[in-house]
Amino acid sequence: MGANSSSISELPENEYLQKLSGSEPISENDPFWNQLLSFSFTTPTNSADLKLLEEATISVCKSLVEKNPRTGNLGSLIKVFLSRTKELKISAECQNHLFIWQAHNALFIICCLLKVFISRMSEEELQLHFTYEEKAGPSSYGAECEDLIEELLFCLIQLIVEIPLLYPCQHTDSNWWKWLCSWYRGRYSGGVTSALGYAVRDITYSISLEAVTTLIVFLSCQLFHKEIVRESIIHRYLMHGRCLPYTSRLVKTLLYNFIRQERSPPPGTHVFQQQTDGGGLLYGIASGVATGLWTVFTLGGVGSKASAQLEQCSPLASQSLLLLLVLANLTDTPDTPNPYRQAIMSFKNTQDNTAFSSSNPHAFQINFNSLYTALCDQQKSDQATLLLYMLLHQNSNVRTYVLARTDIENLVLPILEILYHVEERNSHHVYMALIILLILTEDDGFNRSIHEVILKNITWYAERVLTEISLGSLLILVVIRTIQYNMTRTRDKYLHTNCLAALANMSAQFRSLHQYAAQRIISLFSLLSKKHNKVLEQATQSLRGSLGSNDSPLPDYHFWEMSDCLHFSETKLIHAQDLNVIEEVIRMMLEIINSCLTNSLHHNPNLVYALLYKRDLFEQFRTHPSFQDIMQNIDLVISFFSSRLEQAGAELSVERVLEIIKQGAVALPKDRLRKFPELKFKYVEEEQPEEFFIPYVWSLVYNSAVALYWNPRDIQLFTMDSG
Repeated sequence: MGANSSSISELPENEYLQKLSGSEPISENDPFWNQLLSFSFTTPTNSADLKLLEEATISVCKSLVEKNPRTGNLGSLIKVFLSRTKELKISAECQNHLFIWQAHNALFIICCLLKVFISRMSEEELQLHFTYEEKAGPSSYGAECEDLIEELLFCLIQLIVEIPLLYPCQHTDSNWWKWLCSWYRGRYSGGVTSALGYAVRDITYSISLEAVTTLIVFLSCQLFHKEIVRESIIHRYLMHGRCLPYTSRLVKTLLYNFIRQERSPPPGTHVFQQQTDGGGLLYGIASGVATGLWTVFTLGGVGSKASAQLEQCSPLASQSLLLLLVLANLTDTPDTPNPYRQAIMSFKNTQDNTAFSSSNPHAFQINFNSLYTALCDQQKSDQATLLLYMLLHQNSNVRTYVLARTDIENLVLPILEILYHVEERNSHHVYMALIILLILTEDDGFNRSIHEVILKNITWYAERVLTEISLGSLLILVVIRTIQYNMTRTRDKYLHTNCLAALANMSAQFRSLHQYAAQRIISLFSLLSKKHNKVLEQATQSLRGSLGSNDSPLPDYHFWEMSDCLHFSETKLIHAQDLNVIEEVIRMMLEIINSCLTNSLHHNPNLVYALLYKRDLFEQFRTHPSFQDIMQNIDLVISFFSSRLEQAGAELSVERVLEIIKQGAVALPKDRLRKFPELKFKYVEEEQPEEFFIPYVWSLVYNSAVALYWNPRDIQLFTMDSG
């Protein structure tokens, strides 16, 4: 930092950092700040870089933590930053733009220091570091700056929502930008989107990213608590007072950052470099800094070349999405619901001309087409899937829009691909993808339309070549595969329940099922049947063994009660529980098959064919008291079509069998099929959903945030393998 640091190893001895963390108070008007903040460096792009930086500067940070209550230098630095950002909005009369560069550098240092402070002290202790008051002297900032935390938070929000005005390609109505373009035209030939345009874009991008990152750091106290933080000074500032009116603008800006996916400037191409000709605006900006202060500060050998990962992603978009998720999952206070969640729940399409509800002051409009496209493109990341879940679950405007899209496959296919590669995904990502499908299948229009969308050559589906298949049949295949994976690996009842609920919601609208999808439905039932028999056999053997004789009589297992097993060992009780779970799943599968047969049998000859081919599977369940009622319809269909096939003769071709099934579907008397209540399941969040979502969101921040590093030994909210 400043004049003398050329490598990361020299930072602990850097004279400017030593003075910042020393015992002497530094007034916010001291020229020292110009020297400290006049550095050019390759902005850290990953947590490894930040780890190196934190390890190199830990002694400086510790010294500042110890001495700042007596010096107030952190507060002075923040006041310097605040003064620089206020100058960002001044009119065209000012021609010295050094403050843009220094504001970014000041914010970078503040963010690094805050992260250490927050990880090492309570919020009450942190607040004391912001309320330093010197007994005498012009640099004191006591009563008038007792809310310096709020002032900084408010400034960060303003930066996020207003800095995009400096983007040349987006907001050319800015007076600041008009003046700058005019000035540049007067000095140089060439278009305004040349070196100057990209320089301005790069620095505004960097400041925006740093502001978003600093807000995340401010909220990171949650990482260092095992319990959910429900009362917080930072939360209170963000949800009340000066920050509250900016709620909708902040949420809107973060969403648009996610939508636009703006690429970052290449590392190593800092915007304010000296020009060889000694003239020009960019050199003029640096001319206020004493000779010799320019250095290049690189972290961990990052170099000047962007990594492949950074070239393919947008750090600002990724970081903005993480901040949005954190804000949306702040807990409600007793007197105030979370305004950021309210904004997410109520925003509307820009084409929606209906009046906003007066009950929600945080509503706004956004381009739904752009949002939909971004959501479709970004589903490989956990955080984009979580955002999609939140919008579908909480915002009825978004849900209605998505369900009305005629290209719904663009959204559903990435979700199916997440489930298909279940072994490569963390369990939370799989849950979110599955719940999204469950929410979509609550709509009958969706369940009908997906069978009308024909897909060709699904390359990521490896079990079988699918040259042509409907989106509905593919969805069934992937959900069934997820169930089978879960049965053999994780044995998660929650996953089973949601998979089966999605199939059940669709079952009445099954149309023209692909022969492979029909086969997989019956194959899943076959697998469940075998597992049922195996568990039953194990339970029977265990019970006989506990009685001391393999010849001892046992009650019919159909009438076993849990209480009958309590006098046996825990192992026997587990067998009985396993049996109950398997029978619940079998019952659900029978209901799904029955729902299809009673509502759309004539549309699904391939399912009837598969049913007849495996008819022996269903024999054992005819007399089972848990399945007798639902088996009546299935048994009737099997008997009816078996009879017609017998009449047609032996050795029939597949085509001939399907033809007979189609003819029989018209002749089958529908009034003989027993009516059952329609299968409909609706997703409902668990009570206290924050117990799941807050650790999940912060695990995403910990693992995915750009250029943020926390020592894993300090994390209390979740275990490292839960991220």
